[in-house]
Amino acid sequence: MNLRAGMETFFNTGIYGITAENLSNGRDNIEVVREMLDGGIKFIQYREKEKDALSRYEECLILRDMIKQAGGIFIIDDFIDLALAVDADGVHIGQSDLPARTVRRILGNDKIIGLSTHNSEQLEHANGLKRYIDYIGVGPIHSTSTKPNTEPVGLTYLNYSIKHSELPLVAIGGIKEQNIDEIIQAGTKTIAIVSDIVTTDNIKEKVKRLRGKIFSHMFD
Repeated sequence: MNLRAGMETFFNTGIYGITAENLSNGRDNIEVVREMLDGGIKFIQYREKEKDALSRYEECLILRDMIKQAGGIFIIDDFIDLALAVDADGVHIGQSDLPARTVRRILGNDKIIGLSTHNSEQLEHANGLKRYIDYIGVGPIHSTSTKPNTEPVGLTYLNYSIKHSELPLVAIGGIKEQNIDEIIQAGTKTIAIVSDIVTTDNIKEKVKRLRGKIFSHMFD
C-alpha cells in the first residue's frame, strides 16, 4: 500500500500527536496513545530519545498494531532503523539528520517522510525536496520544554510557511489550548501538541476539545 498517496487525508484530522513519556504523569506510551486514538488523532509520532533500543523496539511493535487497527499513521522520529524494524509508516527527520534523499533511498518509495524546518531558507530547500519528502514541520512556534535548545520562530515564520510551502505542514512547539486560536486563525490545518495533551488527566476529552476548536474555525 502506498501510504504517501493518501497522506493528506490524515493531515485533515487536525491534531498530530507526539509521545513524551517523561511528561505523561506516570502513564506509559501505550496508554497515552490509546487515549489519543480514542479522541480522534490519526497521525501519531513516536519520539523517545532516552530509551534503549530494545525498549523502543518492543514498545513500537505494540503501538504499530494499535495505530494500524485504529486506521491511523505511525511515524518514528529520527530512528530510521527502528522504523524499518517495526515496519512503521514513515519517519520524521530534522535538519541535522541524514539527508532526505538518502532517507528516501533507505525507506523506499512508499513510506512517509517529514522534515522539520525553522526558517524560510530551510522551507525553500524543502520545497525542492518534494520528490523525497511528504510534509514539513514548522516551528517551534513558541518556547517548549521538548525542544529547549531551539529558538522559537513565532507566527512570522508560520505565516510565511502557509503562503509558500508546496508541501502539507504541521505547526509545532509550545502550542496549547490557551494559545491554539492564533495558530488556527493563521490558517493551519494540522497542529502538533505534546505536553498539553500528554500531561492532562483526560487525554481523550482534551483531544476532542482541541479538534473541535480547529474544525469549528475551518468551517466558519
